[in-house]
Amino acid sequence: MAHTHILGYPRIGERRELKFALESHWQGQGSLAELQQVGERLCADRQQRQVDAGLHWLTTGDFAYYDLMLDHAAMFGALPARFGLDPAALELDGSFQLARGTAAQPALEMTKWFDTNYHYLVPELAAGQAFSLHAGRYLAQVARAQAQAGGRPVKPVLIGPVTFLRLAKSARPQERLSLLPGLLRVYAELLAELRRRGIEWVQIDEPVLATDLDAPWQAAVTQAYRQLAGGERPRLLLTTYFGPVDHHLPLLNALPVDGLHIDAVRGAAQLPAVLASLPAGRVLSVGVVDGRNVWRTDLRQVLQALRPLQDQLADRLWIASSCSLLHVPCSLARDPRLEATVRHWLAGADEKLAELEVLRRGLQDGEASVADALAESDAALAERRGSALVRNAYVGKRLSGIDADMVQRRHAFPERSARQRARLQLPLLPTTTIGSFPQTPRIRAARAARKRGDMNAYDYLKAMREEIRHAIEQQEQLGLDVLVHGEPERNDMVEHFAEHLFGFAITDNGWVQSYGSRCVKPPIIYGDVWRPDPITVDTARYAQSLTERPVKGMLTGPVTLLQWSFVRDDQPREATARQLALAIRDEVNDLERAGIRIIQIDEPAFREGLPLRRQDWQHYLDWAVHAFKLASCGVLDDTQIHTHMCYSEFNDILPAIAALDADVITIETSRSRMELLDGFGAFDYPNEIGPGVYDIHSPRVPGASEMEALLDRACRVVDPRRLWVNPDCGLKTRHWPETLAALGQMVSAARAVRRRLATST
Repeated sequence: MAHTHILGYPRIGERRELKFALESHWQGQGSLAELQQVGERLCADRQQRQVDAGLHWLTTGDFAYYDLMLDHAAMFGALPARFGLDPAALELDGSFQLARGTAAQPALEMTKWFDTNYHYLVPELAAGQAFSLHAGRYLAQVARAQAQAGGRPVKPVLIGPVTFLRLAKSARPQERLSLLPGLLRVYAELLAELRRRGIEWVQIDEPVLATDLDAPWQAAVTQAYRQLAGGERPRLLLTTYFGPVDHHLPLLNALPVDGLHIDAVRGAAQLPAVLASLPAGRVLSVGVVDGRNVWRTDLRQVLQALRPLQDQLADRLWIASSCSLLHVPCSLARDPRLEATVRHWLAGADEKLAELEVLRRGLQDGEASVADALAESDAALAERRGSALVRNAYVGKRLSGIDADMVQRRHAFPERSARQRARLQLPLLPTTTIGSFPQTPRIRAARAARKRGDMNAYDYLKAMREEIRHAIEQQEQLGLDVLVHGEPERNDMVEHFAEHLFGFAITDNGWVQSYGSRCVKPPIIYGDVWRPDPITVDTARYAQSLTERPVKGMLTGPVTLLQWSFVRDDQPREATARQLALAIRDEVNDLERAGIRIIQIDEPAFREGLPLRRQDWQHYLDWAVHAFKLASCGVLDDTQIHTHMCYSEFNDILPAIAALDADVITIETSRSRMELLDGFGAFDYPNEIGPGVYDIHSPRVPGASEMEALLDRACRVVDPRRLWVNPDCGLKTRHWPETLAALGQMVSAARAVRRRLATST
């Protein structure tokens, strides 16, 4: 009999209960005990959903109040000395200091979890890092799951030691491997404790195996699992996901692990090779239900593919989600905003649990036992394939008309730059922000009232224009050089555009965790995308009418619209990207005609979309660059195009970043103390750049001298004539007092450095 399990379940709750409990606690309105009660209720609910779905193995240990990598760093005693925290006495509030920073210390760096939109906190490891085990909270989570399991076996989750080290940072990256023996000792200690507590299997996640690993890191994988194989321990399910791992098959087959999980959604082609070489007695877990997207599984097709595996493996076959369900909403079956037809095509986490049960029953008892479920699956798939909602002849005609002239600016950057400087008349080190300002309770209340029908369209427009006027006034008082309208009308930088584009579906409750308490509702691209009317033009024109200073038009780029949505799976992603690019191109051109002199096309997800294996990079980079240029290149030379990218590493794709040919790029650099900028300097990045000088994901307000030091470092790397001054990212999650204080310090820092540069010349 095949066993069923998942690799993880969403943490935030169907109604974002964790988000609200966290933010209440951080604001001093809820106690730590109350926050922990919410966490325990969510853990119990996650377990019960697995029980109700009939899963054989109940997955636990993957719940985190902020981030699982952060929790592992704390559990292993890997706390940066700069925070002065004792790992043995670390409370939950102490871990929030690491995540959010303190008055004296900036937070840990944050970056993307492989190619997802989930952000993890990067552990900071010191030379000669000592590890020690502090697993009280983790073991308590496992114990509660065991008590609730009703006799079902519980399978705890651990991030594997090689992935943990690979994703951590140290002053000398090559030193991380020297820390492996010490790290393995605490893993072995924890595994032994889990065995003493009756745990039979542990899921140990090594998604780094889906990437390219050089010889030293491959040797680290071998060393790690040979060492962990000894002594008292549970059986180990080595878990890989986000891509195929057949390039590492000789390495994997030689490891003394008891089971292997593979992603058979993103890596379906690897299955024959994995199966043919599977060591005798090893369990094979096959991830056949997509943990990254919301489309229903083709149950009949998957069942037919699984049957020969069951014939060969019997009870050594486990069927599972491809990866953790962290990346999808808890449920979409009851979402009131989704059109019924589209909703029938979709599956959230709960629906995916049900799909696993259908597959298990179909394997065990035959297709007749699940005939109704298979018929429903067949009907939904056929309906989607034949729906008039999916294809649009107008979009197809526009795509066929794309030519080379549409993806090139009229002149090269030096000539454009001269014309833009003459038109804009900006000072050295011009100051700006990334786009959004605080989404206040007043803004959220107005949006909710409009949604309920308690506020008419005119009153809502008037309320948003009052917020825009306030944002412009505040920026003028601060002395910023290039202003933004503040985006009060935008609930989310992707969803706002999706609401105005055909081919998208929007949910009310399709929440997914991005980081900490930050949740997003990814729109769903179900059909051909096109823009029926301008989206931002009236708002930008109004904001510009309030000031003589330039106001940026603010758009989300095609690659980010793609990456931060649930994307249709019935055509190549690059085809959908071109459709999105044409829609944004229309908006860019309309903004220019409305007199907007600077247009920012944000692409924070550009690096995130990079495939995990280097051999696949160029194809992605080619179509991603093409999409951005298709969106941006229809303007005149004296219109300045900006883009923004954040919380990713760019040094290995700088030629592609330069190929975007944006006049100005703004990037996140404050948490890394401008380290990211070094690569741009070494590459001799040709256009203008704004390295972020303070971290907006922390309530901490850095002083002007701290920002001056960062700017001085930036000026040593990049010609100051090509530098801008800005925060790391948008300010929508912050409050006005800290925002004004931080921006005031930023403007002061820019002016001080300007004066020094003027004196020195």
